[in-house]
Amino acid sequence: MIPGSGRRQFTTLDAVLLVAIVVGGAVLFRRVRTDLVYNWDWSIIPQYLFRRDAESGRLTAGALILGVLTTIRLTFWSAMGALVIGVFVGVLRVSRNRAVQLFGRIYTEVVRNTPPLVLVFIFFYFVGNQLTVALGIDSWIRNAGPGTRRVIGILFSEPQRFAEFLSAVFTLAVYEGAYMAEIIRAGVQSVPRGQSEAAYSSGLTRFDQYRFVILPQALKTIGPALAGQLISTVKDSAIVAVISVQELTFRGLELMSATFRTFEVWITITALYLILTGGLSLGARALEKRMHSRHHA
Repeated sequence: MIPGSGRRQFTTLDAVLLVAIVVGGAVLFRRVRTDLVYNWDWSIIPQYLFRRDAESGRLTAGALILGVLTTIRLTFWSAMGALVIGVFVGVLRVSRNRAVQLFGRIYTEVVRNTPPLVLVFIFFYFVGNQLTVALGIDSWIRNAGPGTRRVIGILFSEPQRFAEFLSAVFTLAVYEGAYMAEIIRAGVQSVPRGQSEAAYSSGLTRFDQYRFVILPQALKTIGPALAGQLISTVKDSAIVAVISVQELTFRGLELMSATFRTFEVWITITALYLILTGGLSLGARALEKRMHSRHHA
């Protein structure tokens, strides 16, 4: 670190690592070009990103971009549900009531130690389908007007695949919520005890203590961890491809089967995931810096 500059100095170790990465990449590229019997064809990829509509002539989203949009919707709703679950269970985990604490711990331990693929099938077969039928959601969507169906398609998914989408949201919300609960528990416990005692002395209810005093202070500590969990939600959303949710990974599987362009399709999908997660990382970093500057202002 250069004194007073806040910048890390480029060391000999950094140079060695950089050279090793470049040499390793060059060797890998050479082996792929010479030893791998594969005819590369990147010309088919652009049409699956954006294509021109035959009737209107307008540029529309291709299969992969549609998958990205579904992944974004899925991540958004799952993250919202996970945050609600995480706050609720995280508060239970620090409750003075032993029974309430035990309930929160059982939830987090069971979910965190269960493979997400198992949760996907449980929610799809035993919750998603049954819930949509019991609540009459399927019949409501079938009888909905064009405007309503269009709104459902924009905010959620294709109306005919709403049950699968709902199951995926439930699964990811429950799964990610267990991790968010532990993050929030740690954040709440990091707030000095005197803060809650002062809030109690001021006559605030337990709910208002968390709402106005404890959780806002905990957020400063757990913000980066929550952002990291949000990025994990983007990556974990790929697991719901097994129940035919039309997200990015499922679209990639379809294209690979149709075109046999295995490497081109999966390299493109990897790049799209990196764009999504990288954008979230940059946004989270900017928000963290802004909160930090306000805290020291």
